[in-house]
Amino acid sequence: MKIIVTGGAGFIGSAVVRYLINDTPDEVLVVDKLTYAGNLESLLPVAENKRYSFQQADICDRPMLDNIFQRFQPDAVMHLAAESHVDRSIDGPAAFIETNILGTYTLLEAARGYWNGLNDKQRFRFHHISTDEVYGDLDQSSALFTESTPYDPSSPYSASKAASDHLVRAWARTYGFPVLVTNCSNNYGPYHFPEKLIPLIILNALEGKPLPVYGDGGQVRDWLYVEDHARALYRVLTRGQTGETYNIGGHNERKNIDVVHTICHLLDDIITDKPVGITQFEQLITFVADRPGHDQRYAIDASKIERELGWTPQETFESGIRKTVEWYLDNPSWWQRIKDGSYARERQGLASEYYVKDII
Repeated sequence: MKIIVTGGAGFIGSAVVRYLINDTPDEVLVVDKLTYAGNLESLLPVAENKRYSFQQADICDRPMLDNIFQRFQPDAVMHLAAESHVDRSIDGPAAFIETNILGTYTLLEAARGYWNGLNDKQRFRFHHISTDEVYGDLDQSSALFTESTPYDPSSPYSASKAASDHLVRAWARTYGFPVLVTNCSNNYGPYHFPEKLIPLIILNALEGKPLPVYGDGGQVRDWLYVEDHARALYRVLTRGQTGETYNIGGHNERKNIDVVHTICHLLDDIITDKPVGITQFEQLITFVADRPGHDQRYAIDASKIERELGWTPQETFESGIRKTVEWYLDNPSWWQRIKDGSYARERQGLASEYYVKDII
């Protein structure tokens, strides 16, 4: 297949692209605006492959999207482009409305226009990748999110993703557009942007900085190793039934505070030369004021994708978190360039000079 991956320079998107290039025969075009969280260095492992190409573009730019579709002639779109950080959505929701809602609408229309012109419409699929946060808060119940759980988003981020999900399903119902929707639990793993919980804890610990934990740390999340997620997404794209939704989870419910303790214990075992004054990394844990509207618990019922498509996660939380910690310890050049801002300052030069195989 020829697959467009929007947001392919982001955390989950780059994992999908690396999987597609390394483990399938498919051709991939990454379309990414390269906002702060888009990092072409996450694609370096596959950047020289002849089946990989990159186009810097905003999914709100309809003429550019039309051009891309006509030049690349894709068989599928995997739509991962999104603003995704809850705290940022609280501080500045406008970007989330623009990218996640208007951008998804614009991409849908560009894809539908291209699809309408195909002689063989059956060969095309539009896969929209979303989040479990659209379902809202399970609080302290024992329930799980299923594909039929009513939407009840709590943050500007999750509300904007919920809106994009509704648009995708409406395009399927109204126009017969061949869509697939997936809703995933919290991802973690290599190349995760350092503002998110797990990489933030790892990198702060290495520098002897406070390890911030919201509230009492009792919020529960289901953790999904990002490479397991990439495999699941491809399984849905290639074997899923159009018009269907599939929940993807890791079967790894953990309280945030327990995740932090696990990371601290791993670092205690691995690192002998700790920051000055630190004998155990748990000394750095610092409880901070809770996030406004913070959901207490998310948990995914992934039985549908397991039953119908035969996917199950390969990593336990214990194996995945160890791989993640070790990756950050082994790849300081990747995260140091993010923390010092050099990756962002060089972005335009990187995009034009080294990594872009521009199809336009």
